[in-house]
Amino acid sequence: MLLSVIVPLYNEEEIVEKTFSVLEEELKNIEHEIIFVNDGSKDKTREILEKLLLQTPHNKLVNFSRNFGHQAAFSAGIDKAEGDAVVIIDGDLQDPPALIHAMLEKWREGYQVVYAQRRKRKGETFFKKFTAYAFYRCFAKLTNIEIPPDTGDFRLMDRVVVDHLKNLPERSRFLRGLVCWVGFKKIGVFYDRAERTAGKSKYPFRKMFRLAFDGITGFSSAPLKISFSVGCLSTLLAMALFIWTILEKILTPETTVPGWASLMTAIVFLGGVQLISIGILGEYIGRIYEEVKQRPLYIEDKSGK
Repeated sequence: MLLSVIVPLYNEEEIVEKTFSVLEEELKNIEHEIIFVNDGSKDKTREILEKLLLQTPHNKLVNFSRNFGHQAAFSAGIDKAEGDAVVIIDGDLQDPPALIHAMLEKWREGYQVVYAQRRKRKGETFFKKFTAYAFYRCFAKLTNIEIPPDTGDFRLMDRVVVDHLKNLPERSRFLRGLVCWVGFKKIGVFYDRAERTAGKSKYPFRKMFRLAFDGITGFSSAPLKISFSVGCLSTLLAMALFIWTILEKILTPETTVPGWASLMTAIVFLGGVQLISIGILGEYIGRIYEEVKQRPLYIEDKSGK
């Protein structure tokens, strides 16, 4: 049995050596390959990894020509993985590599996807915890895909699941949603997520929001339906406002201000609804545009330094 472990890295020179040593120690009694994906790091992450891998030729390094993003890095690792089981894990050690053993036990019991489910999230702000909580609940309501709450990308997948993921062609990827979409037998293992021991998070709110939006729009047309419903509601409100304006003019003509206020209210309200609806529609058209171009998900940099 060969285990593949995929580790994306972006500007992690402060922790990459520790990540390497911890993973090697945890996997020393397992036939394995660690696939490090350097996502266009601008620091010394690549140089450190190249030196480390000289000592362990069974491991692999994939270098991107630029930063293509977290999901592309995982996808590249999946493309290169040869293991009977594949684990994806972030390189900052917040997700404990020791949990891989528990995942393997569940895999040997016959489960084809074993996901890590967080009991606690140490070192994270209330805002981040709340938005994560809200996202998983909203995702479940808006889509027909159920992602277990409080999970990230850290999980083990059987070879059959990995092969199906490799056949999915889409560019705007939300991997944890795709894993749930392909199906198969799943189970979770619980753990407490640790604080970062070094470096800073490479996932600010902007990227988190983008990933969440990709997840929802990639698996649901609900935002389009919501914008249609809001449009219908705004039409009803506009009609009510029109009737109210006429009645006011008839019943209290002496106190009626010429229709500037009602006119501006209607224009601003309807204009806002239209812009929101066009924006949502534009997001879906943008996704179609990206898919039609058929550009590769990532580009490898195989040049030496």
